[in-house]
Amino acid sequence: MYFDMQALEGKNTYKLMGSVVLPRPIAWVVTQSEDGVWNAAPFSFFNVLSGDPPVVALGIGHNGDIKKDSLLNIERTGEFVVNLVPASMIEAMNITATEYPAHVDELHKAGLATLPSEKVRPGRIAGSPVALECRLWKEIDIDGKRNIILARVEGLHVDDAAVIDRDKCYIDGNKLDLVGRMHGAGWYTHTRDSFQLARIPYNPEES
Repeated sequence: MYFDMQALEGKNTYKLMGSVVLPRPIAWVVTQSEDGVWNAAPFSFFNVLSGDPPVVALGIGHNGDIKKDSLLNIERTGEFVVNLVPASMIEAMNITATEYPAHVDELHKAGLATLPSEKVRPGRIAGSPVALECRLWKEIDIDGKRNIILARVEGLHVDDAAVIDRDKCYIDGNKLDLVGRMHGAGWYTHTRDSFQLARIPYNPEES
């Protein structure tokens, strides 16, 4: 079935995009306001765009005509931390997805502790197996109601148990036990069911 995306209402293009690009990693973003108020919120319009230099992209929609606290904090301070969500912390992540007023500390509401970052002011979520310390590089205003954040990853924390070889930077992704977003509201998936498929080398003699 074909969908003409330019002919559909925004709510329907959103549903389609969120239902077919699967699974989507979850950026559990921690920011701080200029006066030190913490904010934590999950975003699934997120991914890695470049490994060298390390760059991530984060899509943040507005609440109506009002920018979300995470976006305002990133714009004003240029810093944030992306934590990835393990299965053991899915309930806490869901609490931080609540649309609390700006003065509410979502980390406190979810009972989450933080650890200090190395290069940015916002801390990282203790218990998250991966944390990416990010600095704003470019911001793209799509339509006045949605923004794309491109950020350089300046530091990376990985759970020791998942590090196979520090010198070679080998990580066992299975040990991270991450979750991702699936289609529709409230649907998630585990990343436990993985498989390996070797890349086929090109053979000029077959041409």
